[in-house]
Amino acid sequence: MSGGVDSSTTAALLKSQGYDVVGITLQLYDHGAATHRKGACCAGQDIHDARNVAERIGIPHYVLDYENRFRESVIDNFADSYALGETPVPCIECNRSIKFRDLLATARELGAAALATGHYVASRRISDGSRAMVCAADADRDQSYFLFATTREQLDYLRFPLGDMTKAQTRELARRFGLTVADKQDSQDICFVPSGRYTDIIGRLRPNAIEPGDIVDLGGQTIGKHQGIVHFTVGQRRGLGIASATPLYVVRLDAATRRVVVGPRDALRMDRIVLRDVNWIGDGALDEIRGGLEIFVRVRSTRPPQPAWLRPTERGYEVELVAGEEGVSPGQACVFYDAPSGQARVLGGGFIQSATAKSSINKSIAWQSPLVEAARG
Repeated sequence: MSGGVDSSTTAALLKSQGYDVVGITLQLYDHGAATHRKGACCAGQDIHDARNVAERIGIPHYVLDYENRFRESVIDNFADSYALGETPVPCIECNRSIKFRDLLATARELGAAALATGHYVASRRISDGSRAMVCAADADRDQSYFLFATTREQLDYLRFPLGDMTKAQTRELARRFGLTVADKQDSQDICFVPSGRYTDIIGRLRPNAIEPGDIVDLGGQTIGKHQGIVHFTVGQRRGLGIASATPLYVVRLDAATRRVVVGPRDALRMDRIVLRDVNWIGDGALDEIRGGLEIFVRVRSTRPPQPAWLRPTERGYEVELVAGEEGVSPGQACVFYDAPSGQARVLGGGFIQSATAKSSINKSIAWQSPLVEAARG
């Protein structure tokens, strides 16, 4: 129970259905300013809100101190990834390591039959008796992109009561249950950044990521200066501080040389993605794939799935995008689906390690930072 309307409604709904519910809130960080900042979660006022909801619906409530675990698994990983020129998604790591690993283990220790969350995703029983993850009924709220790392064993223990609801229906339920958080603002994506400036945290934890460097064009010619690669993401157009007759975009970040490479929009389109840390929750075993598997993939949470091929390689797996995609950034997730829309089944996914392009304009800028390669082993 994070203190928001989704997890609060989940707890109240299960209680109303006759289940013996225990509410658990995780204390993940304490940055002072985050205590009362709108859009934060898992700290300060939100813990009080969760406690009040538990009291309202009549269930026991516990607050567990997970600050050290969260710092080591999520915040440190977040800072390291940015220092390597990547664009991480901390919500994915939080779900993978904090909620569905550590919290799930705690739920089992308590003797709970299941761990229920307020995520907008659903699970369905399939022919072999196990559970499959499917997208939420409300496509605008679907959170499957952030849950691709969930394992089959975890899915069998997890429940997602809001998967077939819209946000409006959730809020209406909260009002019926008399929950004070019914109209509470949704939490921010990066909940542990109290000021909204993630570079402040990175600068404190990884000062080398804030060192200045050059902004160069596709040919390697210096056309500007920057104050740290962490201020940029692949696909970024604004804030470059460079006068140009045509729009320029960040094409890649080279942490080893502290260079920001920019080019025209056409230079952003990539066709082939190399993945690391691949998780498979589709049918059968992933290593049984030989010639390739037709799937649909999402390379950013805000973009719809598009057709692609998943293929094994000597070093792991790669995805070939049928139509290509702009702004593919290392550190982001590439999530697999069996259909492009509706309540498609989630087949798994992996983290983007590198990307290349078939087109001639991009052949010269196929990228993989040596620093990232060395760090990943």
